[in-house]
Amino acid sequence: MAQSTLTKAIRTSESMEPALSFSTQEQAAQRKLEALRTKNGKRPNIVWLLIDDMGYGDPGAFGGGAAIGAATPNMDRLAREGLKLTSTYSQATCTPTRSAILTGRLPVRTGLTRPILAGDKITKNPWSDEVSLPKLLGDAGYKTVLSGKWHVGEAEGMRPHDVGFDEFYGYYGAQKEITQHVYKARYPDLVLNPERLEMLRKTGSSVALIHGFKGGKTTEVQTVDTPEKMAEGDRLLKEFSVAKIKELARGREPFFLEHAFMKVHADNFASKAFEGKSASKYPYKDAVVEVDAYIGEIVKALEDAGVLENTFIFITSDNGPQLDSWPDGGYTPFRGAKGSAWEGGVRVPGIAYWKDTITPGRESDELFDLMDLFNTSLNLAGIPGKIPTDRYIDGIDQTSFLIEDGGRSRREKIYIWNEHNLMSMRMYEYKIHIKVVQHHAQWLNIDMTTVSDVGLAPWLFNLYIDPKEQYPVGHRMNAWLASMAAELKAHAATFKKYPPKDIGLAQ
Repeated sequence: MAQSTLTKAIRTSESMEPALSFSTQEQAAQRKLEALRTKNGKRPNIVWLLIDDMGYGDPGAFGGGAAIGAATPNMDRLAREGLKLTSTYSQATCTPTRSAILTGRLPVRTGLTRPILAGDKITKNPWSDEVSLPKLLGDAGYKTVLSGKWHVGEAEGMRPHDVGFDEFYGYYGAQKEITQHVYKARYPDLVLNPERLEMLRKTGSSVALIHGFKGGKTTEVQTVDTPEKMAEGDRLLKEFSVAKIKELARGREPFFLEHAFMKVHADNFASKAFEGKSASKYPYKDAVVEVDAYIGEIVKALEDAGVLENTFIFITSDNGPQLDSWPDGGYTPFRGAKGSAWEGGVRVPGIAYWKDTITPGRESDELFDLMDLFNTSLNLAGIPGKIPTDRYIDGIDQTSFLIEDGGRSRREKIYIWNEHNLMSMRMYEYKIHIKVVQHHAQWLNIDMTTVSDVGLAPWLFNLYIDPKEQYPVGHRMNAWLASMAAELKAHAATFKKYPPKDIGLAQ
């Protein structure tokens, strides 16, 4: 597969994304991991704290916090005491990100290119031939738990406890999808129309808190029949995760916990304990304060259980803020928002924390894709050899970048897709667009947008001098435009041997 002369990344396998090589850094990281396993007597626990629709600029550590009416002391502290990643990238919407981090593969490869919505009839179970991270970790002796939002399929065979997790306690869909049948202030034409409400209910979409076990029972814990019940959803999830950490910490096996918050995805309803607790007093800001408080409680639970020093924690958001629901939406300093390939849609906060292993006070603007969590987690678990070789893996092992002092990112490029469209690529501080999402009304970054070709030449931005992607530098100011275009062609070539999968979400 061809590459440009610009790249320094090395392709070690045709089924693996090329990566930068820093042999001294990588060897030092492996020695550190081996010493930790010897000291602790078992492999490290892995905890992901995934927030829904939080903007890059919402946490104080990334320019928001108290300055915009919602202090985030816990996220800020973890960013100070760990590694703050200022160029972390997600997919443009939630289902694509949630599938990508569990498979290490771009959504266009798995077919999970957009959220599966009420009434969708998919033609194939995408998980039937995918290999998930919890499956690989479970086979290696890890206990695996998902607490919170799933949104990657709720039919039998597609549920979290069907695809590798030992246990699932959470909700299949997003907050809006669960409460729209009872929130008459926003959806009166649905809630007050019995005929249409019955039509929605016949789609079979779950509106309940679910508790499921691999190979065991799946039960509905609570039906969400009022907005007030959804308001307390994250509290219930936090209580479950805190109790589960205590239980898992007593066992001999290491564990993988993905705690996926329901908030701050619209529609946000303030929990009784947090209503008005933000300086802003708006429901979205109260939700940010609530999520931050629960992050503090989960980390404290790890500490109280005596396993914090042997737990890798990663905090992030699944995509940029949903501005269509403004003011029930987050903040980004960048152009665009959820649903777009602009920085505002895919650039998210990233915090890596591991007490006594990641040196406090580190900050890096080098590239990190949330898909890298797949490869990295397998290496932390001591099973990098379990990465599948029969399909293309887009993730890169970033262990040495995260845990070594002065670690360099092994990722050279971020490829950005929007459903089935290859949109853009970031390489170094440059971003090249071959297609763009154009929005035609303020705040309506999903509901009034079109996808367009860029025209005669790709749009090339230097994000260090133009982080809002407002003025292309193009070939007149940048000699690498042609080389970056060649890298896009090299990426497209990977789909010739490893074609994209269609599960019926193409339209």
